[in-house]
Amino acid sequence: MEAAGVYASSTGGCTDRNNRRCTSYEGIWGTTVNGVIKLKQECRCAITITGGTEVGHAAGRYSHAKGHKVDFRLNSGLNDFITKFKRINDRGDGSPQYESPGGNIYAKEGNHWDV
Repeated sequence: MEAAGVYASSTGGCTDRNNRRCTSYEGIWGTTVNGVIKLKQECRCAITITGGTEVGHAAGRYSHAKGHKVDFRLNSGLNDFITKFKRINDRGDGSPQYESPGGNIYAKEGNHWDV
């Protein structure tokens, strides 16, 4: 994804899937990667992935661990782009959610976007 201008960051400076302080792409779906790259191209803003397939995320059918989801660092360009999407009901934890025209759901979880 770096070739497309998308970078990863982690508090541990690592990529180990078994360490929650790392940001791992191990087992990430190609459709997830393509969606991130498409967002980068459309947004023309900085995108930094702060969460991937590493341990520590909520479980579920379409989870981080199963390669479907990523977390993005907040920034004004990305925030402005996402908040122009359709506002939908807040998630159960109160996180505001937006739905892209392609059907992706973006939840603002305090210090990052959960996608």
